[in-house]
Amino acid sequence: MRNGLVLFTSDRGITPAAAARAAEERGFDTFYVPEHTHIPVRREAAHPGTGDETLPDDRYSRTLDPWVSLATAAAVTSRIRLATAVALPVESDPITLAKTIATLDHLSGGRVTLGAGFGWNTDELADHHVPAGKRRTVLREYLEAMRALWTQEEASYDGEFVSFGASWAHPKPVQAHVPVIIGAGGGPQTFAWIAAHADGWMTTPTQTDISGNITALQTAWREAGRDGSPDIRVLIAFRPDPADLAAWAEAGVTELIWGVPDKSEAEVLAHLDKMAARLGL
Repeated sequence: MRNGLVLFTSDRGITPAAAARAAEERGFDTFYVPEHTHIPVRREAAHPGTGDETLPDDRYSRTLDPWVSLATAAAVTSRIRLATAVALPVESDPITLAKTIATLDHLSGGRVTLGAGFGWNTDELADHHVPAGKRRTVLREYLEAMRALWTQEEASYDGEFVSFGASWAHPKPVQAHVPVIIGAGGGPQTFAWIAAHADGWMTTPTQTDISGNITALQTAWREAGRDGSPDIRVLIAFRPDPADLAAWAEAGVTELIWGVPDKSEAEVLAHLDKMAARLGL
């Protein structure tokens, strides 16, 4: 299994560039950052972790832009993959976002992975004019439209939420296919959506026992007629024991994602040294 790091970015503590450079130097495979454009003060949406409208901490309202963050990381690294855990594509214009991601992939030499979420914060989505009950449809259309812009010389798209006529859009991504990993709670609806429209699944911090979910996703994958296996990434929210790691590897997990605190650079580097040693990197 690969090992990735996720930095819940904020306007304090270590910068994404410094964290990504340190992660690459220590042998990690992927560097992730999250996305929230803003947090409405008055909310009705329940946070998956707290179960109500309260947030675990104030980083949600201090999150840095993911694509600017990853661009700074790309400038100081050469190998590590650059990803989101997770981005919210439906909160951006799809044509502009396609350009941003393609440009980052072009400048980084083909290192981008789009980790995307449907969006638990429906109040945040509402400010972007995304109907809560349609957010999966909106994301599907965004992905289809962006893929058209990434792969077709004259791209066009005609959907309910995205529509544009024949257009030129360059640069194209270096990768023939930009991987899309969906970060969401496991369930039949989500796994059917992933099997139809994405390349894999990223667990949420609240999930611990995922063996049944892995089997369910693999079944949905086969039933959708997909070749190969889904890319399964486990977001570590607890310290797993060796038995967990062995079971996940056997079940087909491809990457473990370890959290990094948004503390000072010295504190984070010391944390990464210990983690890399523990993982044998």
